[in-house]
Amino acid sequence: MKKFEAIFVAANRWVLIGLLAAMSVIVFTNVVLRYLTDGSISWSEEVARHMMLWLTFLGGGLVLRSGGHIAIDNLQDALPASGARFVRWLVLVIMVAFLGLMTWYGWIYVELTMVQTTASTEIPIGLIYAAMPIGCILMLIHLALIAPEWLRSRTFAADENFDATASASL
Repeated sequence: MKKFEAIFVAANRWVLIGLLAAMSVIVFTNVVLRYLTDGSISWSEEVARHMMLWLTFLGGGLVLRSGGHIAIDNLQDALPASGARFVRWLVLVIMVAFLGLMTWYGWIYVELTMVQTTASTEIPIGLIYAAMPIGCILMLIHLALIAPEWLRSRTFAADENFDATASASL
């Protein structure tokens, strides 16, 4: 299972790195062209916006696994250990239900918008909106991988590249 998790996290990261790199190149090239030639790439802003949407949803799981999403911990801090564990279970159930609903309704929305296309590139809008259900599925997988340890001891997956607690101490 650890091998699967390592491959899964690495693949998720590399997809995000690729998307961010491509988006950066497209935007940078468009800015340079605009200043040097007074022309621009007609589809660059549209594609960059769609890539940002995919980055947001695909990156949500990695942020979740390291505890980077905003959270209010006062209630479980004030409760005894058993009460805090119950609150974490309740939060887990709510998160699974929410991500499940987002996945379900996201797919419905994707199916409904596959007949529409974008203005510049004429890509089916459903392919762009597919970021939501796919990102929510990835978040569910990340959640399943970190949930046992989080439920037991309120610790998130260790990540040498990101420390969610460092910003809390500022």
